[in-house]
Amino acid sequence: MLPAFNFSQVLRRAWRPSVRHFSRSCEVHQDYFNDVFVNNTLKHAKSLPDNEYVRCTVYDKNGDMVVHGKNIRKLEFMKTYDLAPRDLRKMVRSHISTGTPSGVFVEFVPLLATRKNSILLNLLNIRAIIKCDSLVVFDNYSSLGLGSRFNESHSHGVFLKEMSTRLKASHPEANTLPYEFRALEGILVDVTTNLNTEMSVHKKVLSNILSSLDDSIERTKLRYLLIQSKKLGQFRQKAQLIKDLLDYLLNEDDELNAMYLTEILQGQQRHSFNHQEVELLLESYYATIDEIIQTVDNLISQIKTSEEIIRFVLDSNRNDLMLLGLRFSIGLLSMGLTMYIAALYGMNLENFIEEKDGGLELIVGVASVSMMILFIYCTRQIKSLQRFTLSSASKEKAMAARTRNIV
Repeated sequence: MLPAFNFSQVLRRAWRPSVRHFSRSCEVHQDYFNDVFVNNTLKHAKSLPDNEYVRCTVYDKNGDMVVHGKNIRKLEFMKTYDLAPRDLRKMVRSHISTGTPSGVFVEFVPLLATRKNSILLNLLNIRAIIKCDSLVVFDNYSSLGLGSRFNESHSHGVFLKEMSTRLKASHPEANTLPYEFRALEGILVDVTTNLNTEMSVHKKVLSNILSSLDDSIERTKLRYLLIQSKKLGQFRQKAQLIKDLLDYLLNEDDELNAMYLTEILQGQQRHSFNHQEVELLLESYYATIDEIIQTVDNLISQIKTSEEIIRFVLDSNRNDLMLLGLRFSIGLLSMGLTMYIAALYGMNLENFIEEKDGGLELIVGVASVSMMILFIYCTRQIKSLQRFTLSSASKEKAMAARTRNIV
């Protein structure tokens, strides 16, 4: 006798190998994808110019640009300028970012530190090494598809030309300052100029948004106001960090004395509070940045005031809509009472009104009067809610307190 044919077992046996094969193939493809991804990441990291070279522009003691956008090996660069590896990493680590297509990343945390015979500076997008007879400005990279090449913006090019002019001793604003102070002042001038320009842009955009909100309050304009508020907050934080850095330097006598690189090279070490030149230099730009921060604070206060006014307007409109809805509800309630009375009169039941001549007029009058009484009563209750003031609120709180005391 033949065994019974079980179709489900046949399907189960036929399906199991395919499932195993499919899962095994997925694991193989996933492992292969992970290997390819890791290899490409390592190759990309090794191909980045930041790992082997440093691209920079160098000025000599006369203010002439002797090197422009040249790739220099890191070991050679550190030996030439007597830098530690950690100091070099601070200067070049934020120039290249593999997470963005442009490859440029501006670090908000500023730096101005003194070393044995140099000054390390990192302000906004300017990173430089100041020595007593030379200036090194680090350039930015632009990571493109087939490789990395130097991408010099217009503002950076203008800055390099301006520095070449300011570093010369014949510059009218030099005032017999040593080389390192001329370089420091040129960088601070560019930083404050960029901050003023960015502040002017934010101020113009904010004024346009606020003027458009005076005409009409729309969701798109409110979103633009929120975005501009976030941008102003970031800009203020950036300026505040630079101000805090200058304030820290002004309170550190050792750091100020260590900035006299020319005198240190000549063996004239300064001590105590004998640093009037660099102190006046930093104080002037400290005051400029403080004015920028105060202007930004005024803009932020304008945004907050506008937000409060907009909130009051929206609350008032919401209250008007709620009152309109309440009026419609009162009208419907009054009409419902009239319809209830009419429904009672229209029932197929015997009553004494049918036998009299004024039955219809009586029902209409009673229904209309009831509707008007209910409507007027509810309207007065709404008006009493509208007249709710701070004094009435305090009275209600006092009455509630008395009730609790009695209980």
